[in-house]
Amino acid sequence: MSSNVHSPGTTSGSDARQREAIKAVPVPHWGQWVSALVVLALVAALLYSVATNNNIQWSEVQKYLFEKSVMAGLWVTIQLTVLAMVAGIALGIVLAVMRLSQNPVLRTASWFYIWLFRGTPVLVQLLIWFNLALFFPRIGIGSVSADTNVLIKPFVAALLALALNEAAYMAEVVRGGILAVDPGQNEASAALGMTQGQTMRRIVLPQAMRVIIPPTGNETITMLKTTSLVLVVGAGDLLTKTSAIAAKNFTTMEMLFVASFWYLVLTSAFSYGQSHLERRFARGTAAALPPTLGQRIRANLRPGRILGGAR
Repeated sequence: MSSNVHSPGTTSGSDARQREAIKAVPVPHWGQWVSALVVLALVAALLYSVATNNNIQWSEVQKYLFEKSVMAGLWVTIQLTVLAMVAGIALGIVLAVMRLSQNPVLRTASWFYIWLFRGTPVLVQLLIWFNLALFFPRIGIGSVSADTNVLIKPFVAALLALALNEAAYMAEVVRGGILAVDPGQNEASAALGMTQGQTMRRIVLPQAMRVIIPPTGNETITMLKTTSLVLVVGAGDLLTKTSAIAAKNFTTMEMLFVASFWYLVLTSAFSYGQSHLERRFARGTAAALPPTLGQRIRANLRPGRILGGAR
């Protein structure tokens, strides 16, 4: 007499089949392939039309790409970007701490500064600093003073405008990072006898850096492109130098291509540095480390990624 009861050590054929690993086959998304091909065709057509345009003198682009004055303007752009960001970050931290202070005077002064510099265009601020001598011919007190036109040259005016404007934005970035830190950290530090200054320097700011770094990287890239505004005061930046060559040789588009090339190079370099800084400050956290630029490129080039199917 047969029995349908299976022993504990055996399984039926259907149960074994159910327990086999399921092999998912990605569903092809032909619409995405078609749209990708259309986009590639349009990009290729655009690049071809620009490369074969007889109205663009590519020889002039190649000639001035590493020209001495262009390199000098590139160096001024780098200087303005780095110095303005360093000064803006330093002052922004001070303003953020003032904004979070219990002192109403400090809070109000910080709020007014941020309101003023965020509420007016950076170009207007740049022109005000450049024309400051119209209001204050001399800067100083009594015999300890200097001619404003001698003291505030175009480069200095550009640096002041960019740095002071950036400080207002960095103050909000830093304030957001500080508020993201668990308030219990302050209480624990106070229990250990640490002062507010020690708590801010040793406990709060290091933890807030994970939140501060990404927007600071974006602000740096924005600052790099904002330096082109100093053209109006002749501060000798990259766009100023290329525009001077264009006015002399009537090669406007060619010099704009030269300037765009170097802006793209610097932006790419800053983006690369930003990704590594984010990974450095994200170590030791539960969150996954952000991918580097190379990792993002490789991930986007995977067939599964392009097809949009399951991986």
